[in-house]
Amino acid sequence: MPPSSTPIGGQDELVFLDEPPPQPAAARRAAWRVMIVDDDEDVHSTTTFALGNLDMQGRPLEFVHAYSAAQARELLAHEQDIAVVLLDVVMEQDDAGLHLVRHIRETLKLADVRIILRTGQPGYAPEIDAIRDFDINDYKTKSELTRIKLYTTVTAAIRSYEQIRRIDDSRRGLNRIVEAGTALMALHGVRDFAGGALLQAAALLGQPASGMLCARGDGAAAHVVAACGAWRAIEGGQLGTDTEPALPPLLARALAERRNVHANDAVALYLAGKTGRSFAALLDLVRPATELEERLLEVFAANVAVGLDNVELLSHLHEAAFYDTLSKLPNRTRLIEILDATLAGPARDEATLCLVDLDHFAETNDALGHAFGDQLLAAVAVRLQNCLARQLTVARIGGDIFCVLGDSSQVHPAGILPLFQEPFVIEGQTVQVSATLGLVRLAEHDGSGTDALKDADIALKRAKSQQRAGHFYFTRNMGVEIRERVRMMHALRSAFGSHELFLAYQPQMDLATRRPVGAEALLRWRTADGKFVPPDRFIPIAEYSGLIVDIGEWVLRTACAELVRLRAAGHHDFTMSINVSQVQFRHPQFLQVLRRALADTGAPPRYVELEITESMAMEEPETFIAMLAQVKETGVHIAIDDFGTGFSSLSHLQRLRLDRLKIDRAFVTEITGSSRGSSIAEMVIQLGRNLGLSVVAEGVEDEMQARVLHNLGCPLAQGYLFARPMGAGELSDWLSGQARLRA
Repeated sequence: MPPSSTPIGGQDELVFLDEPPPQPAAARRAAWRVMIVDDDEDVHSTTTFALGNLDMQGRPLEFVHAYSAAQARELLAHEQDIAVVLLDVVMEQDDAGLHLVRHIRETLKLADVRIILRTGQPGYAPEIDAIRDFDINDYKTKSELTRIKLYTTVTAAIRSYEQIRRIDDSRRGLNRIVEAGTALMALHGVRDFAGGALLQAAALLGQPASGMLCARGDGAAAHVVAACGAWRAIEGGQLGTDTEPALPPLLARALAERRNVHANDAVALYLAGKTGRSFAALLDLVRPATELEERLLEVFAANVAVGLDNVELLSHLHEAAFYDTLSKLPNRTRLIEILDATLAGPARDEATLCLVDLDHFAETNDALGHAFGDQLLAAVAVRLQNCLARQLTVARIGGDIFCVLGDSSQVHPAGILPLFQEPFVIEGQTVQVSATLGLVRLAEHDGSGTDALKDADIALKRAKSQQRAGHFYFTRNMGVEIRERVRMMHALRSAFGSHELFLAYQPQMDLATRRPVGAEALLRWRTADGKFVPPDRFIPIAEYSGLIVDIGEWVLRTACAELVRLRAAGHHDFTMSINVSQVQFRHPQFLQVLRRALADTGAPPRYVELEITESMAMEEPETFIAMLAQVKETGVHIAIDDFGTGFSSLSHLQRLRLDRLKIDRAFVTEITGSSRGSSIAEMVIQLGRNLGLSVVAEGVEDEMQARVLHNLGCPLAQGYLFARPMGAGELSDWLSGQARLRA
């Protein structure tokens, strides 16, 4: 056994191969070269301060400093005999440290240098592939690297480096250890890794594989993680110190003394764990191990201990990444993986994906508390698992939404909804829960697992909009409709930011004098390629997305500013009509937006007219009347657009304090098209006269319509007969031309 340094921090030290023969003093004092790679200068200074005056294995330390992965690459290209690299994981990029590991191992072919990863981000760990593919010797958080632990870690790394470099007679065995470590890191899960470690240890000794690897936590009993050979039958079982089956004495001794124990017919390897559990492996021997084999087993055990820690960490990370902590069911990420695999295989043709949304769960959660709600969710998870076929996938993808995936003969509303007929009992309380389902048949689906989940969500929303405790199957038309709406929404948002939206102005005329008295501001969208998007396509999308609030404010300000410019050009008796959507009007800040627009532009309120729809006025009329009264206090006028197309209550109409009614173009078109065509228009005109309101007719396209409207007493009109909608500059020129004609 080599002489060892004094134990630090109470931690057991790794045992390595024998020291080489004593060397001259000058050679013994040659420093161990340690490279510190970190973008934080404080890390460099504290590390050198902690280790600078200490000897390790009878030799001092020499430090090489790199402040980035790029600088480390340059130094390593010409620096010799670097024993240990203390490497920060996150530098220029999140994975700069891992890329440097690959450069060290694969490009520079430095297999002997010891690499200790350090991170200042608690909880950060390399991904599964990174840990498997990179030759990493240790991984620590900076917070846990106290001076003693840093000394212990670097000492262990230097000992490892020293032995790998100096002991030529164990080179082949060490190479086999490295190969074994690489093979082990390719295994996933603690059980597979442990089983692989037993096979590799036996191969290292050239003996048949027979043994077991156990894990023990705080209790006395040990769990058999993996077993092979004569011990295979007890894999997964528990071994006690006072109960049967008993923990083998050699294994119990290794765990108690926290060291490797050798006998003629067996060896027990202690694998120090950092995750709250201790591991130990027992190997049966058909012949005693040689001294060299014992030393090789010491090194192998140290590597396996680190590997077990990493695999345990990765197992926990995998559980957190792919499984819901509350229900233990697969989460959204894992479900999408399963969906992708199903869509790529033959099961796709008969599979159905079903989202299960608990109705009114938020109310239950708020009323009875989150702890109660969590227990209810866990109970739903258990019922879905226990009552549905085992071959089905049950997942929880967020909040109160579960998912069932499997054969269509078993995944359907008739098989799932009845599961919620029986109440749940939580903390002695009976809770009745219903669910709404959104389903998609994968055979009818084109796309990825993520797309399938989106389609099921579309169906779920449709089901919830129709009735609770119901269901809806996704159809292709629904997908096209939703995706087109989303595409249009993104395009509209981009168009608004790119100034593709603009206002056109259609003049309003006095039918008696044929003099322009105002204009209606109309929102238009011309795309970058010169094409126009109809308002009836993009305005509903703007309202649905809420973008209409910002667009509406821009329209209001732009139209008011144009009114001011027209007045400055001499068109004083001129009204600007501006459409206001329901979403915009009911926004809490609308009144402030209106007041600011009037104040900032200087537009006179009495020449500004806001057009609202008839349906807006009739929805929650009391609230609307109160809001309208506040709007009227600003001095602007109010018109009801498309009057006659809705079902107005005359009693409410009288209370609205309106200024003008607009006759819908459909009734104007009918004036000359049928014997009864003028009846509705005439009634609107008469109603306006009786209520003391002005009336303007929309969509006047020929002279006969204009004459009939004038004869019926309609004072104002707009339409192609007089002028088409035009830009701001065209409107100014047109008004000037009209003024010259009347002069």
